[in-house]
Amino acid sequence: RRDVLVLTPWLAPIVWEGTFNRDILNAQYVQKNLVTGVVTFAVEKYVQFIKGFMTSANKYFLAGHQVNFYLFTDNPEQISHLQLAPENHLFVIPVQNHTRWREISARRMDIISTYIQSRFQYEVDYLYSIDIDVQLFEHVGVEIIDRLVGTISSWQYDTRRESKSYETRAESRAAVPQGEGDFYYTASFYGGSVAEVYKLTRACFKGIMEDRRNGIEARWHDESHLNKYLLSHKPTRLLSPEYCWDADR
Repeated sequence: RRDVLVLTPWLAPIVWEGTFNRDILNAQYVQKNLVTGVVTFAVEKYVQFIKGFMTSANKYFLAGHQVNFYLFTDNPEQISHLQLAPENHLFVIPVQNHTRWREISARRMDIISTYIQSRFQYEVDYLYSIDIDVQLFEHVGVEIIDRLVGTISSWQYDTRRESKSYETRAESRAAVPQGEGDFYYTASFYGGSVAEVYKLTRACFKGIMEDRRNGIEARWHDESHLNKYLLSHKPTRLLSPEYCWDADR
């Protein structure tokens, strides 16, 4: 494609529809016998999105390949039986409810890194965190697989660097210095190898906790810390805004 940017300044590919051959990638992926995990959180009112997310992800996310879905929820008893493809597995994991949404978003990073250490590293090769209110309408295939993957926000793709929604206060661990920043990444969809996702989530959670001790909360919470991390740890693959398009945009 010539109408969009397909390569970053550090030579990482930016994946758009039409920039890859999924048949070739599928054949390569199958030979490696890999398992991919998806982490998602359904807490409080977000329980209502479980059916839509799981139905669409079961159909479109790495279709034909083995996927483990890890659903963290404070209402496990409300989850009805979901019919999944034979190669897919759903694991429902109870999680404590928090009254503040921002507390939930902070805890996500901690929960993911903790479970990577205790469980996920033994069960999957790659791990992606996807928001429960995301719904898939087209196939998301193995073109997303790489060591460290970020998704460009559909709200920020065509925004000038100085206008992107980074945290700018120097006292925050999430601060992106003026004039810096590559792309603005959404926290609704990111991932990579288990080892890289562990380092990302651990670093972000430490930053969130340090900010809290200093009496500050980053502008967009865990997403701000994600953007700071990906500034200094460049993604090896970027997904275009097509992969997490906001219908209200």
